[in-house]
Amino acid sequence: MDLTAFAAAVGLGDPVTVAGLSTRGGALPDVRCVRAPAGIGTFLPDEMTVSCGAGTPVAELQAALGERGQFVALPDGGTAGGALAVGRAGLLRLGHGPVRDTLLQCHVVLADGSVVMAGGPTVKNVSGFDLCRLFVGAQGTLAFFGSVLLRTRPLPAHRAWFSAPGAPWDVRRALFRPAAVLWDGVDTWVCLEGHPADVAEQAAGAGLVEVDGPPPPPPGAGVQVLASGRLRDLTVGEHGPFLAQVGVGVVHGGRALPEAPPVDPAAVVLAARVKRQFDPEGRLNPGRAPAGAEPAPAGSGARS
Repeated sequence: MDLTAFAAAVGLGDPVTVAGLSTRGGALPDVRCVRAPAGIGTFLPDEMTVSCGAGTPVAELQAALGERGQFVALPDGGTAGGALAVGRAGLLRLGHGPVRDTLLQCHVVLADGSVVMAGGPTVKNVSGFDLCRLFVGAQGTLAFFGSVLLRTRPLPAHRAWFSAPGAPWDVRRALFRPAAVLWDGVDTWVCLEGHPADVAEQAAGAGLVEVDGPPPPPPGAGVQVLASGRLRDLTVGEHGPFLAQVGVGVVHGGRALPEAPPVDPAAVVLAARVKRQFDPEGRLNPGRAPAGAEPAPAGSGARS
């Protein structure tokens, strides 16, 4: 995909942000805004890869892949580039893995307006550190995604949601690789994927009842990551309402939650150095920063 026009739009000198469908990342800063190119490029079902512009809506991408029985493990809504920039997986993170594992290769625009490529076109393509992973979750503060090559997966033969009263710990042990296990302090929800007969057998063995889908997160819920073992300490009376992703450690909502593990000070220093190396003037998505780097000024962010 030709990124010449996008790189020229990013330009040099002034602060700049990037937007897609404006569904993630909070309010845009009051600076110049650019949009990444959109459109599906090459889809190779046998190789299980697809390329697209970073501005391509995830819904459009999933619809095209679904015609060939495949999908990409990106959260619903927004654009492909926005999902990668924010780096937060959806409710099926337990079964589908982190967002970073979906990205194989990317072309990004740096703060100096240059276009660089990172990664490779196959699943096993890197010896050492994969630069693509540095950009995932950086919220557009190191570079702007222009085009991406993504790993696809086969659509499951069957996917269904189930529920059961009580805590999730025994339920999870009775299941084989559930796609999601959720808990609100009272009831448990589970997503199972696979052959319909296998799904039904697992559900029956764990005492699950099929439901229409997962519960919505509490209105206006923020997101916090806890060590998975700390989820057992949550109670509705003290911390609710909340919705916890068991096995992942993500909690939607909640109040006065147990403190997340502190970030290693060495990682904070390293993140700040990386930010300065990629964007010394702080012009990309001002107000956002990788962990430990100083944002300038606050109150903005990448949106997808």
